[in-house]
Amino acid sequence: MSDFSISDTVQAVLSVSPQKWLTEGDPVTLICEVNSSSTGWTFSWYTLTFSSGNNHYKLLSDSSRGAGGNYIVSSAALNHTGVYVCRAERGEPAYYTTISSKQLLWVTGVSPPVSLIISPSRTQHFTLVSLSLSCEDQSNSDRWRVRRYTGSGQWEDCSSLRRASQTGSTCTISSINTSDTGVYWCQSESGENSHPVNITVHPDVILESPVHPVTEGDTLTLRCLYQHSTPPNLRADFYKDGSLIQNQTTEMIISTVSKSHEGFYYCKHPERGESPKSWISVRASYRTSRSEGFNLMIIGVTAGLTVTFLIIVILVLLWRNRHNKGSSSAITI
Repeated sequence: MSDFSISDTVQAVLSVSPQKWLTEGDPVTLICEVNSSSTGWTFSWYTLTFSSGNNHYKLLSDSSRGAGGNYIVSSAALNHTGVYVCRAERGEPAYYTTISSKQLLWVTGVSPPVSLIISPSRTQHFTLVSLSLSCEDQSNSDRWRVRRYTGSGQWEDCSSLRRASQTGSTCTISSINTSDTGVYWCQSESGENSHPVNITVHPDVILESPVHPVTEGDTLTLRCLYQHSTPPNLRADFYKDGSLIQNQTTEMIISTVSKSHEGFYYCKHPERGESPKSWISVRASYRTSRSEGFNLMIIGVTAGLTVTFLIIVILVLLWRNRHNKGSSSAITI
């Protein structure tokens, strides 16, 4: 008789906070929950690999995190990139939930050697239009290929998609549809990667937002666009993380972006409907980074000078003490 059973009705649900697309050093948390009111669950996390068309689950070595259901990575590294699932268990003998749906976690370096250029330059696109994706580096090399990850957990070359062709480092999809939604990036034969871009294809309403992260201090402009409308940008409401932040406007402008503006945005028209959500990432400006580095240098120099001064004072006191003892011993009574 088996020492455990698996339920088809009690399911594990995996989510990622704050987002799936990370730069080295960012924190991230995988959250595993159970769609059941019962308690006493413990959780395990797995990475997913593909071989001969089959899925293989590898248990993470530090997977056992107790009843909290959170797998915390305080500082993401490149090797954290992968597809993750979770499962919960309770009781003795063990009673398991189903395996959760797959979640992609992607970590790239601070300055990747290549960038993915998208035309039209936005992350959301209407159906039945042409989409161009190009890999650009400083040497204009054609050693890069555009790749895609789908929600079903498959990796594939862009050129293998229907209606797609690749010339050099550029992949062109002649007429996109909703099945072309996915994560796209540039990859070399040696495995180097660009920052990924989450592209969404939608038939009616889309949010026009930047493809790449916005720098602190820059201006951010968001627009709500409609496929069958003249003019294409009617008045709409704009939301961040589910909360209304601006209503009945053709575009939303944030004149000076800060880290607090990072989040999920979408727009909604009372008759046409709402767009998909897009994550807006905000990175520190070069000036801010340089200022922080300069401040750290000043602190380091100050600390060094202070320690040096204290050492000199101690040496002087020791010398004076030794000198005084020598003078005392030379006195004859």
